[in-house]
Amino acid sequence: MAKKEGSNKSVLDLERYLNQPVKVKFSGGREVKGILKGHDAVANLVLDDVQEYLRDPEDPYKVSDETRNLGLVVARGTSVMLICPVDGTEEIANPFAGA
Repeated sequence: MAKKEGSNKSVLDLERYLNQPVKVKFSGGREVKGILKGHDAVANLVLDDVQEYLRDPEDPYKVSDETRNLGLVVARGTSVMLICPVDGTEEIANPFAGA
């Protein structure tokens, strides 16, 4: 059987974000921010100096500004929904939230 070229390559180019702060959202709604230390082809992540954003107790769908420190985290790729760099991005208001 012929071996496929580049079969271990990921569609995500996370190499440029190594040792930089990233924000990660997981299935289930958890959000964390930390320094990306490593990754693999299926988006398993190693994050350091991780802070988890806690949810608002009144509204479980809303994330508050309150955080808790988690330290070093190994995140399973199947639960990762979003990875974005902290530098160069900003959160904007949802224009459809009030509709």
